[in-house]
Parts: sequence; structure tokens; C-alpha cells
Amino acid sequence: MLSANSQQLVLLDRDGVINQDSDDYIRTLDEWHPIPGSIEAIARLSQEGYRVAVVTNQSGLSRGYFTLDTLEEIHARLCQLVEEQGGAIDGIFYCPHLPKEGCDCRKPATGLIRAAEEELGLSAQVAWLIGDSLKDLQGARARGCQPALVRTGKGEETVAALQSSNVDLESPQDVPVFENLAAAVDALLK
Repeated sequence: MLSANSQQLVLLDRDGVINQDSDDYIRTLDEWHPIPGSIEAIARLSQEGYRVAVVTNQSGLSRGYFTLDTLEEIHARLCQLVEEQGGAIDGIFYCPHLPKEGCDCRKPATGLIRAAEEELGLSAQVAWLIGDSLKDLQGARARGCQPALVRTGKGEETVAALQSSNVDLESPQDVPVFENLAAAVDALLK
């Protein structure tokens, strides 16, 4: 079971956690589809006093698969849907870089988490970071966050990796695993 943290901050990955993921990238607003229950889960977190930030790798920008305007349109739609459910997203932080660029913001690096901390004026130490990939979990641990894994998106692959003996993650057995974001939020709010 997850437990509430004193900082009231929850960090969420986007693709595969909030919305359906695609190996071909989410390139348009029409291709962006929330995972059932995810929008309502974010709204519940917000209604319970949590600050919610999205931290997402978006290398499709550098690859030329979509424009900044398209990315902002997707994020505006996400925020609108959460607001329609009575909640709010306090910030969306994204890395536009390719993996080979060696930036400090692309997860598993911690730049996105640090940016969220600075903008929101909160520490991510012991905050929950809910993701679907090993990079999400590694980034969480590197910044002192509590990682949680969902089975949606790349989650099943990540569960298999955690069960192998060569995963590069401190204490992989301590990472709680949930069917989806709604289940993770249910556990956090208990």
C-alpha cells in the first residue's frame, strides 16, 4: 500500500500512465487517448490536496514527429479534462531531447523532477513518482522519490525486468505494482 507523504506532491509519467502509449509516438491530439480512469484519478489526487506534476520524456519533438504547438495542445487537453473532473495539474515538465544528447532532464536523469520541485516550491524527497518504465523508477530513486509502477503502457515489460536479476535499480522488490493509475491512486488515498 502507498502512504501519503508530508510534501503532498505526486509526480506522474504521461505516456503509458495517463494516456495510451505508442511505439510510433503520440503525434497528434487525435492519437492521444486517456487510459480509462486516469483523468478521474488525477482529479481525486488534486481534490485530496495533493499537488500533481507530470514529468515526461518527449523526444518526438527532436525527432520532428510533432511540433511544440501540438505537444502544448495535448497538454492543454489533458489539463482541461482533469479540470472538468474538478481537479488540477500543477505543472507539466517535459524533456524534448534525444537519448544520445546526454541532457540532464531526460529520465532517468532528474532534471524534470528538479524543475517540478523548483516551480512548485516543493521537495520531491519521498514524493511518489508513478511510471510505467524502468527509466521512471530509476529517476525516482535517483532523486529520493518513492517509485510506483503501473502495468499499463510499458509496465508489463518493466515488471518482467524487475523480476530479472540484472535490473539496474536499487531494491526493485520494494516497488509497488498496480494495474493502472486509478489503482495506484486508490492505494495512495487509503
